[in-house]
Amino acid sequence: MNSIPTRSSSPLRCGLAAAAFAGVIGLFIGGSVWLIGDVKTRWDRVAELSLRLEQLSGRSPRHNPRGSAEAARSLFLGGKTMTIAGAALEQRIKEIVEDSGGALTSSQVELDGPEAKNGFLSLTASIEVDQPGLQTILYDVEAETPYLFVDKLSIQSPEDFGEPDNARFRMMLGVAAQWRSSE
Repeated sequence: MNSIPTRSSSPLRCGLAAAAFAGVIGLFIGGSVWLIGDVKTRWDRVAELSLRLEQLSGRSPRHNPRGSAEAARSLFLGGKTMTIAGAALEQRIKEIVEDSGGALTSSQVELDGPEAKNGFLSLTASIEVDQPGLQTILYDVEAETPYLFVDKLSIQSPEDFGEPDNARFRMMLGVAAQWRSSE
């Protein structure tokens, strides 16, 4: 006799099929949630790096205690004479060091160096500063106006002198800047 198949599937097969279906759906949902979280993490990292890039490139100024006076500053050292320009250079380095939390221990302006005939002045400064301040000094010297060019740089860590790790770095900084008469 011909038997006609009936829909009498066992309840065990139905349960296994439903569990497999639910497992596959769960995997899709879990994978989607994980991918969305990964994309959000990467998006946050890109936003953080973009902000840092803007700060370093000068498009978005970071903490600037001098305000609009900084924007009005000339690209060159000003002053009626080279001596006044040398004093302005010394004052500028002192401001940079103090803003970074460092101490300017000594400085010497050289008005009659090899490039003096082209209007360049040189300054050598001895500085004591902590590590974050060291980075701030170097950034400000290179990025702000008037344009300052690093001629010499010597940094000694506290360990070189047998001091604790949290002591200040000793830094010898030589910079040059071009003078233009303000007359």
